[in-house]
Amino acid sequence: MSGYVELHCKSNFSFLEGASHADELIARSIELGYDGIAITDRDTLAGVVRGHTAAKDLGTKFIVGAELHPLDGPPIVVWPTDRAAYGRLCRLITRGRLRREKGGCQLYWQDIIELSEGLLAGFLPRKPVPDLRPEADRMLLPDEEAFAWELDSTQLDSTQLDSTQLDSTKLRSPEFDGQASDLLVGNYRNTASEALGETEVLGRKESLLPSLDFEDNDDSGWLRWLGFFREIFGKRGYLLTSLHLGVDDNAKLDRACGLSEASGVPMVACGDVHYHVAERTLLYDCLLATRLASTIDQVASQRLGNAQFHLKPLDQLRQAFGRAPEAVARTLEIADQISFSLDDLRYDYPVELAPEGLSPIEYLKRLTWDGAKRRYPSGVPSKIIDLLKHEIGLIEELRYESYFLTVWDLVRFARSRDILCQGRGSAANSVVCFCLGITSVDPNRLDLLFERFISRERGEAPDIDVDFEHQRREEVLQYVYEKYGRHRAAMTATVITYRSRSALRDCGRALGISLDQIDELSKVVDSRGFEGTFAERCADCGIDPESDIGQRFVFLFENLVGFPRHLSQHVGGMVMTQDWLCEVCPLENAAMTDRTVIQWDKDDLDELGILKVDCLSLGMLSAIHRCFDMLSDHYDRPLTLASVPAEDPDVYDMICRADTVGVFQIESRAQMSMLPRLRPRCFYDLVIEVAIVRPGPIQGQMVHPYLKARRTGVQPQYPNEEIQQVLEKTMGVPIFQEQAMRLAVVAAGFSPGEADQLRRAMAAFRRKGVIAKFHEKLISGMRSNGLSEEFAERVYTQLKGFGEYGFPESHAASFALLVYVSCWLKHHYPAAFCASILNSLPMGFYGPAQLVADAKQHGVTVLPIDVNYSHWECTLEKISGTQEREPENSAEETRQRRSDAPHKIALRLGMQMVRGLQLDSGMKIESTRVSGGRFSDLSDFKRRTSLGQGTLNKLADAGALNDLTGDRRAAYWQTLAQEKSASEHSLLNFMGADDDEELPNALSPIAPIEEVYADYETTGLSLRAHPVSFVREQLDRLRVTTANELQQTPDGKFVRVAGLVVLRQRPSTAKGITFVTLEDETGSMNLVMRPDVWQRHFRIARTSNAWLVYGACENRENIIHISVGRIEDLSTSVEGLTVRSRDFQ
Repeated sequence: MSGYVELHCKSNFSFLEGASHADELIARSIELGYDGIAITDRDTLAGVVRGHTAAKDLGTKFIVGAELHPLDGPPIVVWPTDRAAYGRLCRLITRGRLRREKGGCQLYWQDIIELSEGLLAGFLPRKPVPDLRPEADRMLLPDEEAFAWELDSTQLDSTQLDSTQLDSTKLRSPEFDGQASDLLVGNYRNTASEALGETEVLGRKESLLPSLDFEDNDDSGWLRWLGFFREIFGKRGYLLTSLHLGVDDNAKLDRACGLSEASGVPMVACGDVHYHVAERTLLYDCLLATRLASTIDQVASQRLGNAQFHLKPLDQLRQAFGRAPEAVARTLEIADQISFSLDDLRYDYPVELAPEGLSPIEYLKRLTWDGAKRRYPSGVPSKIIDLLKHEIGLIEELRYESYFLTVWDLVRFARSRDILCQGRGSAANSVVCFCLGITSVDPNRLDLLFERFISRERGEAPDIDVDFEHQRREEVLQYVYEKYGRHRAAMTATVITYRSRSALRDCGRALGISLDQIDELSKVVDSRGFEGTFAERCADCGIDPESDIGQRFVFLFENLVGFPRHLSQHVGGMVMTQDWLCEVCPLENAAMTDRTVIQWDKDDLDELGILKVDCLSLGMLSAIHRCFDMLSDHYDRPLTLASVPAEDPDVYDMICRADTVGVFQIESRAQMSMLPRLRPRCFYDLVIEVAIVRPGPIQGQMVHPYLKARRTGVQPQYPNEEIQQVLEKTMGVPIFQEQAMRLAVVAAGFSPGEADQLRRAMAAFRRKGVIAKFHEKLISGMRSNGLSEEFAERVYTQLKGFGEYGFPESHAASFALLVYVSCWLKHHYPAAFCASILNSLPMGFYGPAQLVADAKQHGVTVLPIDVNYSHWECTLEKISGTQEREPENSAEETRQRRSDAPHKIALRLGMQMVRGLQLDSGMKIESTRVSGGRFSDLSDFKRRTSLGQGTLNKLADAGALNDLTGDRRAAYWQTLAQEKSASEHSLLNFMGADDDEELPNALSPIAPIEEVYADYETTGLSLRAHPVSFVREQLDRLRVTTANELQQTPDGKFVRVAGLVVLRQRPSTAKGITFVTLEDETGSMNLVMRPDVWQRHFRIARTSNAWLVYGACENRENIIHISVGRIEDLSTSVEGLTVRSRDFQ
């Protein structure tokens, strides 16, 4: 045997069917001496870019292919010979994918017939097996981690497409395809037709197929199918045969030779590979059990025949096919016919944005220079002119002008619809982006690096990220679809991979491990990792890692983490093409309606040089826009991001006090504890603040050295001037990715291309060990440049920290602008700012109760929900001097009022805050009141709005009807009385009963604590009092310290504190430490819980909504927190109170 190419091989992108990564398969094929390998995943090309990349890196031939499963006949494996055939394969898979919901595929043989030109094909003599997956165990699969098919209510029952129950006539496409279309297609018909340009793509097929009504061992049935197959593919068709060292191998080979000879279809050897080495058999069984929502033992009859479905040594193949050596030789024959490579893909960006008479580059130049004049009304500085010439020249050379025009067009559209937006990421390095209005930060102001965005040496496509208001981004996405058509635009995929907890869950279920043990393990296994080894954690939870099941559990877990689990939709990445996108990459439906997704993720696109635009959503932009509108309407002060007064010292004073609840980015516990230490006094300090509280700088041990240098004001000694130029502005510490790249060049002698590889490694922050491969080159390079070993190792440690996620400086600058703007609005217009944040929820760290409490502490008068005054959203409302004072606002709160005070403007809570109230009901109330005036009483309200009883009850429970009835209890009884229909009145009268005899004559007042509890239950907050205030007397007897009293508590003092749990957070960099925020009637308290304390009080810590805490007060540099030693459950003291904490990873 002269050679062999493996032509039938599944990777783990045949989701839950393949048990090896593509690079493992490629590397193993080289070890075994193969001449090449194909990746042929089931009904997808999602994994081919990974295979292509690995094969290029390792220097072997790679073949693109797919295993296709038509519903009405046997499956086949296909390999495109050239670029045109590849486009037809993409279109073919797209047809099947767009007929079904996310994750499904519905292909027919007629599709294959129509698009078979240029495809080589291998026939698999198997009955069709539809990819139908049972609903999984919901106890183990919460919705946010469930597979698409596990959440899909429209999935067919497996009996509906069981080939053994289908009459052969129903496998002829007219009848069967019509039935399937009715059952499966639903709303996908228009999307598919538009994306493919084929009006009949979902219609009936007229081809008459051979019958499937025969036994598997009936050669005559297979010969009819092989004859049909040969008619379609002719000399491009082959019969695939795989042997797996089974006792019946000889018989299988004889039969395959007979079928080949009788049909005239040449036989080809293949491996039907599912994993690269035999040891992965157990992992395949685990994936099979997961796919069928069962255990390995229960799916024994559906498992592979043995453990031989792996890449085999050539001598085994030689021996297995000894009587048919030509079957092996034909693998080389097939490979020689295939000239296509993914390198052949030519990606053309849409070019139609330039007006007639102008080329794209001419139009881009015009827009850029016009924008420069607007950005610099006093004259464009000479430095900016030079930068623009340099950038435009490089853009023209690399032919990216159409890409820039597309992003400009999206921003133009958004602004034409009054949608606030801002570019971020590496695009903020570009003066062209700044002049086009894509970004808001002047790169010249911060000396940003354009080469971080576009570089001739890197040859990498630029990547522009634009944030839009999160509640209006869909308008932008639909504009893209409308402008370019679904045949030219789609979302980018994201590969959802197994992480610790999901791997633990699926491995445990597959092995039949009890739910209790899995739950116990989940307490100590974080989604991002855990302390020690997994075997040690198993032993801690009663699973012996040395036992048979323990060893299998550890093996499965360690190998499954990092495996692709399913495709999802990228948060905003969109791909647009000049021609048919479905001939570049297959498309499929997203879970969300009106969305289509390509099968490749951003790394795949980067590898192939395909441009994407990230249309991202940001809640703070929604809030800022709303706040700008309120300032214009109520204060006659129109503002934009660019016109907010800069460098306000009072704003920085507020930031230094960590008075940042509700603002952008710097509202988290970690950021708030950093602010009094870093003490930002200018915009660039905010840039550093945004970037430094990230896993990268923390893990790289950069935070404390920077703070020390900043506090002393003393720059460290630099080894040379070049390194000083890189690190001087951050006090000798590399905080940004750009600095890491520059440091690699000037200190270790990296080329720009090698520095970019380092950047890519830093960006792959979840792939452990990626940066480690640069260790020797970095150390030796710095050593050869005369730098000390100690300095070299310190720099490497810092750079390695970026492997845990760090920010580019340009990205931090874009975010810092929103930080400053949100802080400025909070400081000067707290009522408008709070209303805007409430109207933009969910976002940020805090819920409505904390946001409203913070606003009141800043002197804002907050008015309750009232059907006679409230709109759907929270609003600002002018109030008279007598009305301005609310009983719940203290004298101190009044003293603290700033910009709102002269205007006597209060914050009125909106009806959207009533839990369960529908938007149409709220808008009905609002429109009725606007058109006909305020409501006089409950009868008038009900008559004019015609709202149902359920809605009336929600409003009554929330206190929104108090203005009409007096109080909540009266509202409840009056709505109850009005619930009686006319027929009920008639029945009561007939029985001689008094209509109102059940209503009490005098309603007893509701206790204050009941009012507060009802407020929390119905709206999530109360303007009356804090729940903890009702148990303050008992807490005082226990000598419990209030949040306000902690300000004067000395460092190290043992204290007791108590309050409601409003926030739990466990950052990945915190080594298992959990940060908790408690709230009492005087303010909030920050707790720090070590892992052992959390485990010791796990039930209370996870489930209780109120704690009594014993611990030590740490009061340093105006940063106060409690180091928790013990907690007790206080939930019984606030029984009946509904408090929803916000918990973050």
